[in-house]
Amino acid sequence: MLEPDSTPRTAPAHTPPPGELGPHALQILTTEHWSLLASRSLVYTEAMARASIFVAGLGASVVALALVAQATDFGSGFTAFALVLLPVVYFLGVVTIVRLSQVNWEDARWVQGMNRIRNAYLDLAPELEPYFVTSRYDDEAGIMATSMAMGGRPPWTQAFVAVPGVVAVIDSVVAGAAVGIAVLALDLGTVAAIALGAVVFLVSLGGFAIWAKRLVDRLSAGLQPMFPTSSAVEPD
Repeated sequence: MLEPDSTPRTAPAHTPPPGELGPHALQILTTEHWSLLASRSLVYTEAMARASIFVAGLGASVVALALVAQATDFGSGFTAFALVLLPVVYFLGVVTIVRLSQVNWEDARWVQGMNRIRNAYLDLAPELEPYFVTSRYDDEAGIMATSMAMGGRPPWTQAFVAVPGVVAVIDSVVAGAAVGIAVLALDLGTVAAIALGAVVFLVSLGGFAIWAKRLVDRLSAGLQPMFPTSSAVEPD
């Protein structure tokens, strides 16, 4: 058997000097750029489809609850039906948020790749830089500058503007409503139902926020930029 080669090898440089790209570099980069654009389009389509499925399921559940409430006069049948249906809606919301978060991460990766390609474009033709409005840097700040026209992370309120945040709020309302119905079924009173429902709403929303924060931090740490924004600053 052959012995493994123990000769140390150095990793190839990430950025070839300007002018040393191959003759087909521009065509290859352009093809890859369009491939990433197509991938972004696909993840946008899936994100909207998953959010639409959740909203449609929620709307159908509300209609079903209204019909059952009318038929049973908010009796035990309504309570049993609601406590079976609402947890299912909540589960649908949870998996929707998880998938939307994965889609957002995929989109960030595609934007990172497009920024790297844009960096290569500007290596080939640096005189075109004034005409680019998106970033050539593939760190978090560069990704935000390209995808959201922002530098660095957006304000915390942006979480409630994005689709996952909207779904998280609605899903937490569903959880609070389910608990409120259960409390009313136990004859603990309307005040207790509202109070416990509000507590469950806040706990659910806080849980989504903590999970999202940890996920963003973990994924941001794994971006591994090759062309960070700090490289634009010339050393003294």
